[in-house]
Amino acid sequence: MTLETLSSGMDTVWVVLSAAMILLMEGGFALLEAGFVRYKNSVNIIMKVFADITIGTLLFYAIGFGLMYGSDAGGFVGITGFFLKGDLSHLDVPVSLETFWLFQAAFTIAVISIVSGAVAERINFRAYLLYIILMTAIIYPIGGHWAWGGGWLSKLGMQDFAGSAVIHALGGFSALAAAIIIGPRKGKYTPLGVSAIALPSNLPLASVGAFLLWFGWFGFNAGSTLSATDVRIGHIAIVTMLSAASGGAVTLLYTLFRFNRSDAPSVINGSLAGLVGITAGCAFVGDVAAIFIGAVSGLLMMAATNWLDRRQIDDPVGAFPVHAVSGMWGTIAVGLFATDGGLFMGGGWRLLGVQALGLTALVVWGFVMTWMGLKLIGKMVPVRSTEEEEDLGLDISYHGVMAAHQSHEFLDGEEHIRAFQDDSPNGNR
Repeated sequence: MTLETLSSGMDTVWVVLSAAMILLMEGGFALLEAGFVRYKNSVNIIMKVFADITIGTLLFYAIGFGLMYGSDAGGFVGITGFFLKGDLSHLDVPVSLETFWLFQAAFTIAVISIVSGAVAERINFRAYLLYIILMTAIIYPIGGHWAWGGGWLSKLGMQDFAGSAVIHALGGFSALAAAIIIGPRKGKYTPLGVSAIALPSNLPLASVGAFLLWFGWFGFNAGSTLSATDVRIGHIAIVTMLSAASGGAVTLLYTLFRFNRSDAPSVINGSLAGLVGITAGCAFVGDVAAIFIGAVSGLLMMAATNWLDRRQIDDPVGAFPVHAVSGMWGTIAVGLFATDGGLFMGGGWRLLGVQALGLTALVVWGFVMTWMGLKLIGKMVPVRSTEEEEDLGLDISYHGVMAAHQSHEFLDGEEHIRAFQDDSPNGNR
């Protein structure tokens, strides 16, 4: 065995394990969202995550990867690589094509899961399935091509190491568009415009989801090196940890002194905001800058949450404040604090300008395409669940089962089916 073969094998193992860590984040999304929403919608959360993984993976294999990493056409889109076929010789990666695809597929699934949280408890399940097609086959891959696949933003020199802009800001603004179109949950806002408090169904469950996301983020950021021998891995890991800790700490202390209580959902989302904020610059900024980026991410998340409430935009899990706002800040922070080219590090204004331009292009792309896409989907199937389905809960309405049961006996199959049909808002389906 040659040294080159050994190194290639180590890189492959490293990237596959990192991809597996990112895929485990779907368990984090599922638990986090299920814990934040009402109990009657928990199964629907899980089913959307399974739809993300299953349908999203197949579509990215068939279409999305080619649009994202295929041979560049005019700086806008890739035109080879569909079904992993065609000319992909331009890809300069230290691992095999199949290994690289697996890692990128894990990223794709994370993007659509961001939108899932913002539309929780009231989106029509069939409409969501159609939106998965739009996001994983078109919206994310084309935006990703611009910055990562050899498109116009990468040629300008945009720096987004693991996706604060490409994944989180784009996904977060897509989530904002979806939340606006679908509207708030029934009863969320009173006729006077006051926000009703929606109590989380299970905060311990949500916290476990956050810890799984935190764990997976080390694969998200450090795995983006695509090499087990990259000397930056240790640094990427420590700044990831510091930013997450800083985001959680600042929200813990802010809520403690501002409201005389430390608010658990805010601390959970503050930590996640810190993770999102450092994702773009984890390979480019120093330790102290990472702490500052995480702290600002946590505070911006709190401000964005209040902004949504004032405008009666219902985001049950905080997808827009955590992913979009923190992702925007993290992208801009690269232009400020990058050791090579950052404004505050003596690098001038160019990198900051490129970061701002790229960020604007990606968030506008995600917002507009989601807005137009959901309007189109709405002509085929209702985008929103009916009031009856929402009252009963999406678990029973769309999946015919509750999250947990206490019955110790088997159910008669025919009686169970008849009972489901009688209870269903639409009667016999």
